Amino acid sequence: MSGETTGHVPSLEEVTAITDPGEMDRKSHLKGDRFVIRAGNVFAWLFPLLMVGIVTQVIMRKLGNNQAWLDDAQWWMYGIAMMAGFAYAITTNSHVRVDIFHAHFSREKQTRIELFGLGWLLLPFLILMFDVLVHYAYSSILALEGSDSPNGLHGLFLLKTTLPVMFALAMLATISAMRRFLAKLTTPTLFSLLLAGLPGFIFAAFRAAHYVLWWFVRFTQPDIKVRKIVKEPIMDNALWMGFALIALLLAASFILSRNRANRER
Repeated sequence: MSGETTGHVPSLEEVTAITDPGEMDRKSHLKGDRFVIRAGNVFAWLFPLLMVGIVTQVIMRKLGNNQAWLDDAQWWMYGIAMMAGFAYAITTNSHVRVDIFHAHFSREKQTRIELFGLGWLLLPFLILMFDVLVHYAYSSILALEGSDSPNGLHGLFLLKTTLPVMFALAMLATISAMRRFLAKLTTPTLFSLLLAGLPGFIFAAFRAAHYVLWWFVRFTQPDIKVRKIVKEPIMDNALWMGFALIALLLAASFILSRNRANRER
Protein backbone atom coordinates (compact mmCIF):
# COMPACT_ATOMS: atom_id res chain seq x y z
CA MET A 1 0.00 0.00 0.00
CA SER A 2 1.31 3.42 -0.91
CA GLY A 3 0.02 5.18 2.18
CA GLU A 4 -1.01 4.42 5.70
CA THR A 5 -4.74 4.32 6.37
CA THR A 6 -6.12 5.14 9.76
CA GLY A 7 -9.60 4.54 11.12
CA HIS A 8 -11.88 7.48 11.81
CA VAL A 9 -11.72 8.57 15.42
CA PRO A 10 -15.19 9.83 16.38
CA SER A 11 -15.37 13.25 17.98
CA LEU A 12 -16.90 13.84 21.38
CA GLU A 13 -19.99 15.32 19.75
CA GLU A 14 -20.42 12.27 17.51
CA VAL A 15 -20.22 9.95 20.52
CA THR A 16 -22.61 12.16 22.49
CA ALA A 17 -25.08 12.17 19.61
CA ILE A 18 -25.41 8.40 19.95
CA THR A 19 -25.72 8.30 23.74
CA ASP A 20 -27.54 11.57 24.49
CA PRO A 21 -28.72 13.82 21.63
CA GLY A 22 -29.80 16.37 24.23
CA GLU A 23 -26.16 17.23 24.91
CA MET A 24 -25.38 18.01 21.28
CA ASP A 25 -24.50 21.68 20.72
CA ARG A 26 -25.59 22.45 24.27
CA LYS A 27 -23.71 25.77 24.31
CA SER A 28 -26.22 27.27 21.87
CA HIS A 29 -29.31 25.95 23.67
CA LEU A 30 -31.83 28.45 24.99
CA LYS A 31 -33.99 28.06 28.10
CA GLY A 32 -36.82 26.71 25.98
CA ASP A 33 -34.51 24.07 24.49
CA ARG A 34 -33.34 22.88 27.89
CA PHE A 35 -36.93 22.73 29.19
CA VAL A 36 -38.01 20.56 26.24
CA ILE A 37 -35.00 18.26 26.69
CA ARG A 38 -35.63 17.87 30.43
CA ALA A 39 -39.30 17.11 29.75
CA GLY A 40 -38.32 14.59 27.07
CA ASN A 41 -35.90 12.86 29.44
CA VAL A 42 -38.65 12.54 32.06
CA PHE A 43 -41.28 11.19 29.67
CA ALA A 44 -38.73 8.78 28.17
CA TRP A 45 -39.12 6.67 31.32
CA LEU A 46 -42.58 5.74 30.06
CA PHE A 47 -41.00 3.50 27.42
CA PRO A 48 -39.54 0.91 29.86
CA LEU A 49 -42.85 1.00 31.74
CA LEU A 50 -44.60 0.41 28.42
CA MET A 51 -42.40 -2.62 27.74
CA VAL A 52 -43.22 -4.04 31.17
CA GLY A 53 -46.93 -3.45 30.53
CA ILE A 54 -46.82 -5.19 27.15
CA VAL A 55 -44.97 -8.24 28.47
CA THR A 56 -47.26 -8.47 31.49
CA GLN A 57 -50.36 -8.29 29.33
CA VAL A 58 -49.07 -10.99 26.97
CA ILE A 59 -48.39 -13.34 29.89
CA MET A 60 -51.76 -12.65 31.49
CA ARG A 61 -53.56 -13.29 28.20
CA LYS A 62 -51.82 -16.63 27.86
CA LEU A 63 -53.04 -17.44 31.37
CA GLY A 64 -56.59 -16.48 30.35
CA ASN A 65 -56.74 -13.35 32.53
CA ASN A 66 -56.90 -10.40 30.14
CA GLN A 67 -57.01 -6.92 31.74
CA ALA A 68 -58.64 -4.19 29.65
CA TRP A 69 -57.23 -1.40 31.82
CA LEU A 70 -53.71 -2.61 31.03
CA ASP A 71 -54.45 -2.36 27.30
CA ASP A 72 -55.63 1.22 27.81
CA ALA A 73 -52.58 2.03 29.95
CA GLN A 74 -50.29 0.92 27.12
CA TRP A 75 -51.97 3.35 24.69
CA TRP A 76 -51.79 6.13 27.27
CA MET A 77 -48.08 5.64 27.89
CA TYR A 78 -47.27 5.24 24.20
CA GLY A 79 -49.25 8.32 23.17
CA ILE A 80 -47.79 10.65 25.80
CA ALA A 81 -44.22 9.42 25.32
CA MET A 82 -44.38 9.73 21.52
CA MET A 83 -45.77 13.26 21.67
CA ALA A 84 -43.05 14.32 24.11
CA GLY A 85 -40.51 12.62 21.86
CA PHE A 86 -41.80 14.68 18.92
CA ALA A 87 -40.84 17.93 20.67
CA TYR A 88 -37.53 16.39 21.82
CA ALA A 89 -36.63 15.45 18.23
CA ILE A 90 -37.32 19.01 17.05
CA THR A 91 -34.98 20.45 19.68
CA THR A 92 -32.18 17.91 19.24
CA ASN A 93 -32.54 17.63 15.45
CA SER A 94 -32.69 13.85 15.92
CA HIS A 95 -35.73 13.16 13.74
CA VAL A 96 -35.37 10.89 10.72
CA ARG A 97 -34.44 12.64 7.46
CA VAL A 98 -35.52 11.00 4.21
CA ASP A 99 -33.50 13.00 1.68
CA ILE A 100 -30.26 12.71 -0.27
CA PHE A 101 -29.51 16.41 -0.69
CA HIS A 102 -29.59 18.13 2.70
CA ALA A 103 -26.39 16.59 4.09
CA HIS A 104 -24.37 17.86 1.11
CA PHE A 105 -25.54 21.48 1.30
CA SER A 106 -23.45 24.23 2.89
CA ARG A 107 -24.13 25.03 6.54
CA GLU A 108 -25.78 28.33 5.58
CA LYS A 109 -28.09 26.65 3.08
CA GLN A 110 -28.97 23.94 5.60
CA THR A 111 -29.81 26.63 8.15
CA ARG A 112 -32.08 28.48 5.73
CA ILE A 113 -33.88 25.25 4.81
CA GLU A 114 -34.35 24.41 8.50
CA LEU A 115 -35.77 27.87 9.17
CA PHE A 116 -38.21 27.58 6.27
CA GLY A 117 -39.30 24.10 7.30
CA LEU A 118 -39.76 25.02 10.95
CA GLY A 119 -41.29 28.47 10.55
CA TRP A 120 -43.34 28.25 7.36
CA LEU A 121 -44.35 24.57 7.33
CA LEU A 122 -44.21 23.04 10.83
CA LEU A 123 -45.22 25.97 13.05
CA PRO A 124 -48.56 26.69 11.26
CA PHE A 125 -49.47 23.00 11.54
CA LEU A 126 -48.65 22.93 15.26
CA ILE A 127 -50.70 26.06 15.96
CA LEU A 128 -53.63 24.69 13.96
CA MET A 129 -53.54 21.37 15.80
CA PHE A 130 -53.24 23.10 19.18
CA ASP A 131 -56.32 25.18 18.39
CA VAL A 132 -58.32 22.13 17.26
CA LEU A 133 -57.20 19.94 20.15
CA VAL A 134 -58.10 22.49 22.83
CA HIS A 135 -61.73 22.15 21.71
CA TYR A 136 -61.33 18.38 21.37
CA ALA A 137 -60.05 18.08 24.95
CA TYR A 138 -62.68 20.48 26.30
CA SER A 139 -65.49 18.41 24.75
CA SER A 140 -64.01 15.26 26.26
CA ILE A 141 -63.81 16.90 29.70
CA LEU A 142 -67.44 18.05 29.51
CA ALA A 143 -68.53 14.50 28.68
CA LEU A 144 -66.16 12.96 31.27
CA GLU A 145 -65.20 10.56 28.49
CA GLY A 146 -64.07 7.13 29.57
CA SER A 147 -62.93 3.84 28.09
CA ASP A 148 -65.06 1.80 25.68
CA SER A 149 -64.40 -1.21 27.90
CA PRO A 150 -66.23 -1.56 31.25
CA ASN A 151 -62.92 -2.58 32.88
CA GLY A 152 -60.78 -0.01 31.11
CA LEU A 153 -59.30 3.30 32.28
CA HIS A 154 -62.27 5.64 32.52
CA GLY A 155 -60.41 8.92 32.69
CA LEU A 156 -59.91 9.11 28.94
CA PHE A 157 -60.53 12.87 29.08
CA LEU A 158 -57.26 13.17 31.02
CA LEU A 159 -55.34 11.59 28.16
CA LYS A 160 -57.02 13.83 25.59
CA THR A 161 -56.20 16.86 27.70
CA THR A 162 -52.50 16.09 27.30
CA LEU A 163 -52.76 16.48 23.50
CA PRO A 164 -52.89 20.30 23.35
CA VAL A 165 -50.29 20.42 26.14
CA MET A 166 -47.91 18.28 24.09
CA PHE A 167 -48.49 20.37 20.98
CA ALA A 168 -47.71 23.47 23.05
CA LEU A 169 -44.45 21.76 24.03
CA ALA A 170 -43.71 21.13 20.34
CA MET A 171 -44.43 24.80 19.56
CA LEU A 172 -41.97 25.84 22.26
CA ALA A 173 -39.38 23.49 20.77
CA THR A 174 -39.99 24.88 17.28
CA ILE A 175 -39.74 28.55 18.24
CA SER A 176 -36.59 27.93 20.31
CA ALA A 177 -35.02 26.03 17.41
CA MET A 178 -35.93 28.87 15.05
CA ARG A 179 -34.12 31.35 17.30
CA ARG A 180 -31.04 29.14 17.37
CA PHE A 181 -30.96 28.83 13.59
CA LEU A 182 -31.51 32.58 13.22
CA ALA A 183 -28.48 33.18 15.44
CA LYS A 184 -26.34 31.36 12.85
CA LEU A 185 -27.39 33.82 10.13
CA THR A 186 -27.96 37.12 11.93
CA THR A 187 -28.65 38.68 15.29
CA PRO A 188 -31.99 37.15 16.34
CA THR A 189 -34.65 39.76 17.02
CA LEU A 190 -38.40 39.70 17.36
CA PHE A 191 -38.63 41.13 13.85
CA SER A 192 -36.54 38.35 12.29
CA LEU A 193 -38.37 35.70 14.33
CA LEU A 194 -41.75 37.00 13.14
CA LEU A 195 -40.58 36.89 9.52
CA ALA A 196 -39.15 33.39 9.97
CA GLY A 197 -42.54 32.09 11.15
CA LEU A 198 -44.87 34.60 9.49
CA PRO A 199 -47.68 32.22 8.35
CA GLY A 200 -47.93 30.59 11.77
CA PHE A 201 -47.90 33.88 13.67
CA ILE A 202 -50.55 35.36 11.37
CA PHE A 203 -52.77 32.33 11.96
CA ALA A 204 -52.18 32.56 15.73
CA ALA A 205 -53.10 36.27 15.68
CA PHE A 206 -56.23 35.49 13.65
CA ARG A 207 -57.37 32.85 16.11
CA ALA A 208 -56.62 35.13 19.07
CA ALA A 209 -58.72 37.90 17.47
CA HIS A 210 -61.48 35.35 16.79
CA TYR A 211 -61.69 34.37 20.45
CA VAL A 212 -61.60 38.00 21.63
CA LEU A 213 -64.51 38.85 19.32
CA TRP A 214 -66.36 35.66 20.31
CA TRP A 215 -66.24 36.54 24.00
CA PHE A 216 -67.10 40.17 23.22
CA VAL A 217 -70.30 39.04 21.53
CA ARG A 218 -70.95 36.54 24.32
CA PHE A 219 -70.80 39.21 27.04
CA THR A 220 -72.54 42.00 25.14
CA GLN A 221 -75.37 39.74 23.95
CA PRO A 222 -75.99 37.33 26.85
CA ASP A 223 -79.21 36.01 25.30
CA ILE A 224 -77.61 34.94 22.01
CA LYS A 225 -77.31 31.23 21.29
CA VAL A 226 -73.71 30.07 21.46
CA ARG A 227 -73.80 28.44 18.02
CA LYS A 228 -74.94 31.69 16.41
CA ILE A 229 -72.05 33.77 17.70
CA VAL A 230 -69.73 32.82 14.84
CA LYS A 231 -72.37 34.02 12.37
CA GLU A 232 -72.38 37.54 13.76
CA PRO A 233 -71.04 40.13 11.22
CA ILE A 234 -68.39 41.34 13.65
CA MET A 235 -66.69 37.92 13.51
CA ASP A 236 -65.71 38.60 9.87
CA ASN A 237 -63.16 41.12 11.15
CA ALA A 238 -61.04 38.51 12.96
CA LEU A 239 -58.71 37.84 10.02
CA TRP A 240 -58.07 41.52 9.37
CA MET A 241 -57.46 42.11 13.06
CA GLY A 242 -54.90 39.30 12.99
CA PHE A 243 -53.11 40.85 10.01
CA ALA A 244 -53.15 44.26 11.69
CA LEU A 245 -51.73 42.86 14.94
CA ILE A 246 -48.83 41.15 13.17
CA ALA A 247 -48.20 44.26 11.04
CA LEU A 248 -47.99 46.39 14.20
CA LEU A 249 -45.64 43.89 15.84
CA LEU A 250 -43.45 43.81 12.73
CA ALA A 251 -43.28 47.60 12.55
CA ALA A 252 -42.59 48.03 16.29
CA SER A 253 -39.96 45.28 16.40
CA PHE A 254 -38.26 46.64 13.26
CA ILE A 255 -38.00 50.14 14.77
CA LEU A 256 -36.70 48.75 18.07
CA SER A 257 -34.09 46.58 16.35
CA ARG A 258 -32.91 49.53 14.23
CA ASN A 259 -32.63 51.76 17.29
CA ARG A 260 -30.69 49.08 19.15
CA ALA A 261 -28.35 48.63 16.19
CA ASN A 262 -27.75 52.39 16.00
CA ARG A 263 -26.92 52.58 19.71
CA GLU A 264 -24.40 49.76 19.41
CA ARG A 265 -22.47 51.52 16.62
